[in-house]
Amino acid sequence: MPADLAGPEHLNHYVRSHWGVENREHYVRDVTFGEDAGQVRTGQLPHVMAAIRNLVIGAFRQQGHSNIAHARRHYGYAPHRLLTLFSL
Repeated sequence: MPADLAGPEHLNHYVRSHWGVENREHYVRDVTFGEDAGQVRTGQLPHVMAAIRNLVIGAFRQQGHSNIAHARRHYGYAPHRLLTLFSL
């Protein structure tokens, strides 16, 4: 159903769906990876860094990690584990 014809129950669904994306991806990038505090601001580097963050988050999720901060610490404390994350 189009959003402009939706009733209150449908609008609630649309709003919750939007926040699901916000909480799942943007919140992880902002809080866990500190994206908002980043110093990279010129050229294509902000896009490259965002792509790398998305790659890492996707790899963590493929391995079954639901807590990205915990996964980041897990792989960060023993860098050789990153090879297994990317099947190298």
